[in-house]
Amino acid sequence: MGVAGPFSGAAGTPHGPVMDRDEVDRALARLGAEHEAVETSLLALQDHAGRRLLEGADLTGVTRDRWAAAEQSISLLWTYFDAYSGALDAMRELRARRRWSSREDLAELTGRLRGRSVTVAGQAVPPSPDLAGPAVLSEEFTLQELVARMNALYAASLDTIITADAVWSALPARIDLLSAELRRTRSLAHSVGVRPGEHPSGDELESITGELATLRAQVVSDPLAFWRPAAGSSAPGGGRPDTDRYDRAARDLEDVRREIEAVLQVRQDSEERLRRLRDVLSRADRTLAEARAARGEVLAKIAASEVPAVSGPPTALQERLVAAAEHRRHSRWHRLSPLLDALERDAEDELHRARESLTAVTAPLAVRAELRGRLDAYKAKVARHGMAEDPLLVERYDAARRMLWSAPCDLRVAEQAVLRYQHTAAEMLAPRQDGHGPEDSRGDS
Repeated sequence: MGVAGPFSGAAGTPHGPVMDRDEVDRALARLGAEHEAVETSLLALQDHAGRRLLEGADLTGVTRDRWAAAEQSISLLWTYFDAYSGALDAMRELRARRRWSSREDLAELTGRLRGRSVTVAGQAVPPSPDLAGPAVLSEEFTLQELVARMNALYAASLDTIITADAVWSALPARIDLLSAELRRTRSLAHSVGVRPGEHPSGDELESITGELATLRAQVVSDPLAFWRPAAGSSAPGGGRPDTDRYDRAARDLEDVRREIEAVLQVRQDSEERLRRLRDVLSRADRTLAEARAARGEVLAKIAASEVPAVSGPPTALQERLVAAAEHRRHSRWHRLSPLLDALERDAEDELHRARESLTAVTAPLAVRAELRGRLDAYKAKVARHGMAEDPLLVERYDAARRMLWSAPCDLRVAEQAVLRYQHTAAEMLAPRQDGHGPEDSRGDS
């Protein structure tokens, strides 16, 4: 606190001229006001809820050490205050002897107000970087020095009390609320079969339970170990409670709670998800059956074509689907949840694979259909230009059509036949350099 603390010094320097009566009266008035402020502060410190908690707590660690020092400081504060009060009473008594104090009285009052006029019986000073030193038989202070000493002791004691009280006010209640949430989450977890040793979330809940119990015990017995001082602050209580461990436990519990809720959701919609899975796998099976039938048709109708083999239905997926139904029947929701997630992904992949297999198998039929369509499109085109009966076009159309509508169809040969017909039609339809088409040369207009 220093001189700027709650016990602000009123006396001047120990040197200077003798004070007159007015100066002495003003100084004594200031000292009286200061005495009341000091007494009020000490009584407030004595009645502070944090101090009462510290007195009744079973402390450990840094809090035990600092509170032991603070108790000595508070005891010494009262000793200093008593000395301060005695010095003030003596000066008041000296001033009250005469209405008009003599010069000798004023000189003595000036010396007491400015000099080392307060003697305190020696005692061990509490451990402190600022107040360290050996015990002495007695100490002499000026009033200003005594106030400075009281300020330092008061600040250190108040800091210990305030910070401990702040931690106790903040953390245990929050830990208790989180523990209540933990109990609700454990109850939900138990209802869906998430238990320690059987599911990672059950083990995590046990770990969080142990951490919160340990954290609460440590906060109660050693609150100052959970205080984070503010950088650059020297005021008592500057800083905030360290909630890192609490925050980490809260995040871990939230992660587990979300997982438990996901498992609960599985319990609610598992029947519908199993129905959709059966439908997807059924569609995959039908698609594979269609691909196998199409492969037989392709092999019979298309010659000189490589047709990929078609696999059978995935028995492993069916077995896992049966296992999922068993988990649901026996309420093993924590096992059903990840199994359903994996099955849904794999079933969609299987349906996609079946569709790709059907597409690959029927590709030759699609090529044949495309060639047939192209051939008929060019025939319609030449017909619109009045060239449908051209002998060369008729001959090449019939050749291509026989190849495309025969079984087995050689796609490579058929494609060449379609290209010959297409090129012949294009040549006949192309205008000549003199601006007349083939139909003009044959007298058609």
